[in-house]
Amino acid sequence: MFRYFLVVIGVTIADHIVKWLISMYMTIGQQITVIPGVFGLTSIRNRGAAFGMLQGQRVFFIIATSIVLIGIILYLYKIHREKKLLSYGFALILGGALGNFIDRIYKGEVVDMFQVYFIDFPIFNVADSVLCIGVAIVLIDTWRDSRADRAANKLLEQ
Repeated sequence: MFRYFLVVIGVTIADHIVKWLISMYMTIGQQITVIPGVFGLTSIRNRGAAFGMLQGQRVFFIIATSIVLIGIILYLYKIHREKKLLSYGFALILGGALGNFIDRIYKGEVVDMFQVYFIDFPIFNVADSVLCIGVAIVLIDTWRDSRADRAANKLLEQ
């Protein structure tokens, strides 16, 4: 279980180091092109959820995220011995959610900075990225398990 919490702590620390650097060295609204036409840094603050939804609903996010964090910790504790890939996926989700949760509690907003220029996509941060990777791992693991279950059921039917 310890290794999964190291992932959570590592993600949270990395997220907050990047957010601190952006907050210290960029003004809000400032843009820095990293790869022209592809990627850059834009310092913004987001008081809502993904894609700027539910702006200003801080109390809602704190309550909802608290429930989700507790649920993930309990589920992770239950599955961590048998389902390693799924556990890493949930550890990444937990780390990403915790990174943004800390911002919402202490600042009332989340620091976002990564901007992709060639598609119309909202500006995001390290926590958002890692959370999405965690969700992808959970989906892949769930899909893989369902395929294995179907194959096992077919063998039993024969």
